[in-house]
Amino acid sequence: MTDHRMRVSDADRERAAQQLQKAFAEGRITPVELDERLELVFGSKTYGDLTELLSDLPGAGAIVPVVAPAHQAEEVVLESKTGDVSRSGDWLVPQRLKIVSKYGNAALDLSQASVAHPVVDLDFDLKYGSAKVVLPEGATANVDGYQAGWGGEVKVSVPARPRPGLLHVRVTGHIKYGELRIRYPRRSVAQWWSSET
Repeated sequence: MTDHRMRVSDADRERAAQQLQKAFAEGRITPVELDERLELVFGSKTYGDLTELLSDLPGAGAIVPVVAPAHQAEEVVLESKTGDVSRSGDWLVPQRLKIVSKYGNAALDLSQASVAHPVVDLDFDLKYGSAKVVLPEGATANVDGYQAGWGGEVKVSVPARPRPGLLHVRVTGHIKYGELRIRYPRRSVAQWWSSET
């Protein structure tokens, strides 16, 4: 029997979030309850925390307690010594992505990408460059694990708290001499006009 004081992994939290989203889709919990519980799930530290959040839902035992995740997603590394690292359009976003560059910028546009995971981890290791991340509308990003370097700015114009059924990005790592920007796609004049009329 697993000790409920044992620490949970990110994979455990993601499975718990999926269980909550399924319960919401089945009408077992309200949108407000889903929002509240998702926030608590992503802040959970032990199996006991997760068990309490899922104990009144069917199939909760299938998620927690779990000794170890069945599969730990491998980290994909995009590296460039002197050039920029850029991805846009219809590209497959891995669950864990590390961007490494000594003398280049990083530009990741996820707005039209294929994202199969509810939570994506982005880890930056840049020396002399800046990073820009464009997220799909409604997606959220948490930058609590990111360290800004000397004089580097962090400009995040998207919410930090996870939203039900929408992509959540966790940003970690550091940029030594550069800024980090996270935003939604910029709308064209035609898109702006159609939304106002």
